[in-house]
Amino acid sequence: MTITTLSSRQFNQDASKAKKAAIAGPVFITDRGRPAHVLLSFAEYKKLTSGHTKIADLLAMPCAGDIEFDIPRSRDLAQPADFS
Repeated sequence: MTITTLSSRQFNQDASKAKKAAIAGPVFITDRGRPAHVLLSFAEYKKLTSGHTKIADLLAMPCAGDIEFDIPRSRDLAQPADFS
């Protein structure tokens, strides 16, 4: 996935370049140096909004091994039952 960044001026002057770049990955469009919009291909948009992603699909992502995931310890640990 390639991330492309274009200024608003560049986007306005060459929208076809932005559309071609969106095929390879998201295009960040900046306004005064700050990200303001993101251009995605329709296929990527549908993937993001489908809402029916399975956990197995997410775990199968190529970069899933690089994601740091710390599970906080639960303070509500099981305690033995009081039968008195």
